[in-house]
Amino acid sequence: MEAVGLDSCGVGCTARGAEGRPAPEARVHFRVTRFIMEAGVKLGMQSIPIATACTIYHKFFCEINLDTYDPYLVAMSSLYLAGKVEEQHLRTRDIINVSNRYFHPGGEPLELDSRFWALRDSIVQCELLMLRVLRFQVSFQHPHKYLLHYLISLKNWLNRYSWQRTPISVTAWALLRDSYHGGLCLRFRAQHIAVAVLHLALQAYGVEVPAEAEAEKPWWQVFSDDLTKPIIDNIVSDLIQIYTMDTEIP
Repeated sequence: MEAVGLDSCGVGCTARGAEGRPAPEARVHFRVTRFIMEAGVKLGMQSIPIATACTIYHKFFCEINLDTYDPYLVAMSSLYLAGKVEEQHLRTRDIINVSNRYFHPGGEPLELDSRFWALRDSIVQCELLMLRVLRFQVSFQHPHKYLLHYLISLKNWLNRYSWQRTPISVTAWALLRDSYHGGLCLRFRAQHIAVAVLHLALQAYGVEVPAEAEAEKPWWQVFSDDLTKPIIDNIVSDLIQIYTMDTEIP
């Protein structure tokens, strides 16, 4: 998937308003993608379909103004469409019930009345709209497979004690998951994101790759030849802004 410039689509957490605070659109996207992730988990979706749902959502709002459609309806349709793309099919009824429970904790499931069927039709119609807007390009290359490969390689490089005493792997996966709250999946290549979250995980625990000083090139460039330090810094900066926004949004 080719990277999409942030300035051209206006998604992601890097859009900042006055006094360095997140722009209103970024705060909305953060909340909605958090809903996608939580609903996806409750629906039993695996990590790749959830990532696809978030990417579909972000990419749709690259093309469409946020005020044009209800972002939560788009999110529900993104879950439905992602289930088809990644062959983990979901029933619209399950999506509606999980969403209803998310917004109304402790409430009763929706009755199969006119309101339910209208919402179901809205999800299906929104799915068709999204496919047209995205020109049916809804299959993405995610960083997950790259991160898995890089973690296995890094584990062989580090001594066993360093690997066992620090949760580098768990942290890297958590960083990758949280990156989908913003538009990193559209701005950067999958390989670069995988290396950047691993780089940040190593930094967080002060773990150094053996023989780094004597090596001809840094370890992260071994994984991706076209990766540069400024790209890593940009990805890490966006991740930090995501976590900053997480503390600001209830």
